Amino acid sequence: MKKKWMSTVGAVTLCTALAMPAYAVETENKTETHHHEHSISGFIDYAELQKSLKQIEASSKGTVQVDVAGQSHKGLDIYTATVGTGDKVILVQSEIHGNEKTGTVAILDLLKKLSNNSKQSREIREELTLVFMPMMNPDASEGDKRRNSLTWDEVIEQYPQLSEVAPSWNYLDSGISQSYDYGANPGFDVNRDFNPELDYEPEAEDFPGASNLPGWFITPEAQTSRDVYKSLQEEFGNVDVFIDLHHQGMYYVDGTADPVTLSLSAQFVPDPNTPEGEKYAEYADNYNYDFSRQLNLAAYNELQSYGNSKFTNISLYSQGLDLPGTALGSYALNGSGTVLFEVRGQTQMMGQKEKGQLVKSVERGLTGIIESVADGSVESLDPDDYEDIPLTSYRPSN
Repeated sequence: MKKKWMSTVGAVTLCTALAMPAYAVETENKTETHHHEHSISGFIDYAELQKSLKQIEASSKGTVQVDVAGQSHKGLDIYTATVGTGDKVILVQSEIHGNEKTGTVAILDLLKKLSNNSKQSREIREELTLVFMPMMNPDASEGDKRRNSLTWDEVIEQYPQLSEVAPSWNYLDSGISQSYDYGANPGFDVNRDFNPELDYEPEAEDFPGASNLPGWFITPEAQTSRDVYKSLQEEFGNVDVFIDLHHQGMYYVDGTADPVTLSLSAQFVPDPNTPEGEKYAEYADNYNYDFSRQLNLAAYNELQSYGNSKFTNISLYSQGLDLPGTALGSYALNGSGTVLFEVRGQTQMMGQKEKGQLVKSVERGLTGIIESVADGSVESLDPDDYEDIPLTSYRPSN
């Protein structure tokens, strides 16, 4: 949201608990660069994202506005695409982990539909302001890896007050993780670098931290997401909905042998209004768990409406989490209704298999949320029905 899309877009050459990869549109004559047995040549890369965003903005005749919100560690632009002028704000981000690409394609597909001249699209645009961040971590996306490319030494250069402390717990600089050599190419899990105190500055006593503690905004990618979030708060007073698009491994709908197509969740920190969440008491007035549950139900009901199909294999991601260092946890404490999407599979596990179905699952789930927020029907859903969604199981049931 900081500087407008430049007229010339050039080709650029050059993950912990919550998430995991992806499936995108087919492209031709794309170089197959990957570090495992699965080709990623059918997935959208950074240069293709730039091209697609430029085309969508141009064809929308001003309905979609594409902006540069910030830069990655390696200097790649991180984009926002905004559509709609309504008072209700929905922020959607994808590819904070670079090997989780399905959400990026779903976002591009939705932008095309939301910017058309249909009566429904016009009505949605009148009610909502939708801000999409389709590739939050472009360095990792280009490397088909979970983490970014920032080193601890570079963090210390920027924050010398951290020179005597151990690296943050979400930093990996050794070994092979998910088929990627982080010993040779260290980096941070950006989705653990958030803090509910949006103006937080790194302090030595907060390192190395832990999964159930806030992050630090030391990565440029997390800083960019935070800056977009704060700018929307300043403009609208609140970011009503925040949705984070991820991938997970192969899991099953609890009590069945059905592989999960998509897991959802509304819960990332304990409710500040309960004894379990007392440490977050300063955020109690903002936190709205019931609204988060209603949003998740809107996505669940939309996917269930397709009858007996793989779209109905929806489950709840792990509950009872305390992850304030995630974007979902931090933004929930700041007053946003939150939704996690966890699509089945990763590039190092499944390659392009079933990518069309998985992209469509994300797109339809997002559509259920967008339409129900626009027309207000989400508010009529019973939040307690969220508890009836089956849980995710690690093993198929006999």
